[in-house]
Amino acid sequence: MLEKIKETASWIKNKMHTSPETAIILGTGLGSLVTEITDKYEISYEDIPNFPVSTVEGHSGKLIFGKLGEKDIMAMQGRFHYYEGYSMKEVTFPVRVMKELGIKTLFVSNASGGMNPDFEIGDLMIITDHINQFPEHPLRGKNLYGDRFPDMSEAYSKDLIAKAKSIAKEKGIRVVEGVYVGTQGPTFETPSEYKLFRIMGGDAVGMSTVPEVIVANHCKIKVFGMSIITDLGVEGKIVEVSHEDVQKAANAVQPLMTSIMRELINRS
Repeated sequence: MLEKIKETASWIKNKMHTSPETAIILGTGLGSLVTEITDKYEISYEDIPNFPVSTVEGHSGKLIFGKLGEKDIMAMQGRFHYYEGYSMKEVTFPVRVMKELGIKTLFVSNASGGMNPDFEIGDLMIITDHINQFPEHPLRGKNLYGDRFPDMSEAYSKDLIAKAKSIAKEKGIRVVEGVYVGTQGPTFETPSEYKLFRIMGGDAVGMSTVPEVIVANHCKIKVFGMSIITDLGVEGKIVEVSHEDVQKAANAVQPLMTSIMRELINRS
């Protein structure tokens, strides 16, 4: 596994002419952040040795390098999901490659279902913590980086959270905070599952992010995460939802997320 990670990182390094220390994983409906990237160059996942290929509609499947403001960045346009049939090692493979490429800070975004009764569709939720509900742990197996039993008491950087809240206030953008529950998918939750996850302490639920964040922390990469609340799992507000509904809701508010993320990346 480590040999493959190093092989992939070496191949990518030979294609790079920038030196980013910041990476972004762009989730469902959130890919337009790439329009903010200048001086960009791209590598298709299909061309990268050992890399999985994204199969989900709305996920383009390429690495993008360039500048966001004054910062050199690396962006994943399209991520990999456990429900696509990948193992956790494959889902998190790009994060380990980021470690080899010298990435120090990772920004993750996703679409999620809100379970907090104070949330509304279109809210931006700063992720303060998560609950891992995946059936396979991403660190299961041989220990590749860092501690065998890594600390997760600050999985999401408190410093970056404080900066993001300050930026949102400056820009007059409503943000909420909460705990993200990561599930395997691909089904959306039943009303009883929403109720259970809320009792457990969750504010929003989705099918990604948690494995990537766990591995990033293991690799000593600092993390900031943000969810767009694209549907509601609140009793009395639950309606039938589709992937298209999620994309539409995400697209409507992604300029606000982009505004916060761009400024945060330049201040971090």
